[in-house]
Amino acid sequence: MGENSLARRGHEGPTPSPVIDAWIAHDRPVTVAIVALASFEIINAAYGRDTGDALLKVAIDRLGRVLSATDDLELSREGAVFTLALPLPFEAAHPLIAAIEFALAQPFAVGATTVHVGTRIGVASGQGEEAEALVARARAALADARVLEGATTRIAPPAPHRPIAQLAADLHRAIERDEIAVLFQPQVAFGNGRIEGVEALARWNHPELGELGAQTLLAASDRADLGLVLSDHILARALASAAGWSDALKHLRVAVNVTAADLSRPDFAARFLARVDTSGIARARVTAEITEGGLIDDLDGATELLATLRDGGCRVAIDDFGTGYSSLAYLTALPVDYLKIDLRLTQSIVGDRRHRAVVEGVIAIANALGLETIAEGVETEEQRALLEARGCTYYQGFLCSAALDSATLARLVGVA
Repeated sequence: MGENSLARRGHEGPTPSPVIDAWIAHDRPVTVAIVALASFEIINAAYGRDTGDALLKVAIDRLGRVLSATDDLELSREGAVFTLALPLPFEAAHPLIAAIEFALAQPFAVGATTVHVGTRIGVASGQGEEAEALVARARAALADARVLEGATTRIAPPAPHRPIAQLAADLHRAIERDEIAVLFQPQVAFGNGRIEGVEALARWNHPELGELGAQTLLAASDRADLGLVLSDHILARALASAAGWSDALKHLRVAVNVTAADLSRPDFAARFLARVDTSGIARARVTAEITEGGLIDDLDGATELLATLRDGGCRVAIDDFGTGYSSLAYLTALPVDYLKIDLRLTQSIVGDRRHRAVVEGVIAIANALGLETIAEGVETEEQRALLEARGCTYYQGFLCSAALDSATLARLVGVA
């Protein structure tokens, strides 16, 4: 399978989640490998776009040769990042992944130039796991591969298979035992390239299953009816961490997630502002992020609560904008400062013309309303450049960094 054949089998744009879902529906094991050319952006900048494009063609041809004998696969590409999905358990997929790593580690002869690129690969395998969760685990493994020393391929730990009812029971003890940690993902300004804010993200350090992400944590909290307790716990942890930051981090805005259950509390705004004041962090540094869905049930009530937060000195963002129940009518009425562009739109703007048009529209609307925009899930330089050209204000994603603890964040900001 050479380049032309591979192009027919694969595609540019988002990860082939519908194909993975079809394999899962037939109870087939699935392995996802996300392959990033490690030094591509540096080479692109040093030698020019033409050299970068030629290098990508060589990389695609090498992938085609490695995968030539494999008929059942799906491959997508966004910039210099390839997502390979195979209906195989990890043991059967591993030889192909190792062959890809070896093939892309060899020097690239591009015209008169010879360059070494190398790879970073994140791998996740599962059976019966939703495609989005499987790909998310592979992305997290890739993030580890990019920042940790040692092997260039990182294997994601197995997905938790404990019944959600048991996880819900575990969560009661997790909060008591302080197993819920808060990490911070940087938000970078397009204008100057500086890290100017962070989003606080919860992680559950389960004593038996290891680190569990927000999706599993929220599902368990819903089952255990602990949503409000968990939300209070995460807010307190995030604010306490930020209040204790060194001078190098004291300029950063801190965004915290607010759930629909939070908004259902009549006294939510007063409790939120009181919690901020108790922490000692300035209100102007705190942003409340609310998903679109959380605004729908009681728009008038949500508008009043958000107005109280903004009048009190905090900022407000609508999270995952563009994928829910977006209404221009309520958007003009809500007191907000930022629109966050959902990562599923961000990660498909390079190869998907329709998604790119939606993102351009969101940015244009935000600019017209005097709002700033934050693009989530930016992983490639192509995505970053396209968003900057359209006037997006900030981005967050693996192109800068995964979510970090406070000490690692301080080191990153110190060299950013």
